[in-house]
Amino acid sequence: MAESTHNPSLLDRLREQSDAMRDQDAVKRKPLEEALDDIDRLLWKAFKWLDEALGHLEVIRPQVVHEFRLPPLLTIALPRYEKGFVSYRRKAYGGRDLLEHVEVFYRMTQDAPIVIKVQPGAATAFDEKLRAAQVSFQYHTEHDDARVVRHGIFTITPAVTASISLVPDYRRQVIEVTLRNVDRFESVILEFTPDKLDESALEDLVRFILGEANTFLRRAPLAGMTRSRMPEPRGALQVAG
Repeated sequence: MAESTHNPSLLDRLREQSDAMRDQDAVKRKPLEEALDDIDRLLWKAFKWLDEALGHLEVIRPQVVHEFRLPPLLTIALPRYEKGFVSYRRKAYGGRDLLEHVEVFYRMTQDAPIVIKVQPGAATAFDEKLRAAQVSFQYHTEHDDARVVRHGIFTITPAVTASISLVPDYRRQVIEVTLRNVDRFESVILEFTPDKLDESALEDLVRFILGEANTFLRRAPLAGMTRSRMPEPRGALQVAG
């Protein structure tokens, strides 16, 4: 004899749906003070976790599997993590002392300077690109026998300074995470709900810093992206070396 299958009645289905909605509404009705404290505790936990992680990276100095390009001028490939630090700042919000932001700054380097020659007409545009990317360099000109400038010569420190900021929007109860120069000369902003920025997300963030995986970018929707909008230099380029 076949077993009878139970089909829930319409009233059962409505009861189940309404219970689920009540649970969701209860979460939304969490007292504001409790929500603010939850975000503050989460950010403080992230600060301590990241502070320890960066301390270990500074000892290990792992290779970072990223390439930082300013096409067609410059590529800093596979630098090593050199050093970094984490900072925070607090502010008064609704009568409470809460974290305003948590910020990570770190530096990746290669050993040998990079020397690039450009035609005089291209030097200004190249200078602007390097400054916008926060790349350190020295500049001098090369003259011919008649003292006419033949090339502009840039001696570039092959280092990339990156930053990550975690900024809470307490009113909207979200956390904006801005990544600058993490995997390229570019800024990306992701918007996290507090429950998504847990320890596993921080682990993915460190993996992304090191170039091991980009899973972190898929953990939250893209809130915005800014690309450097700089004119391409005019004139021929030569890389010395």
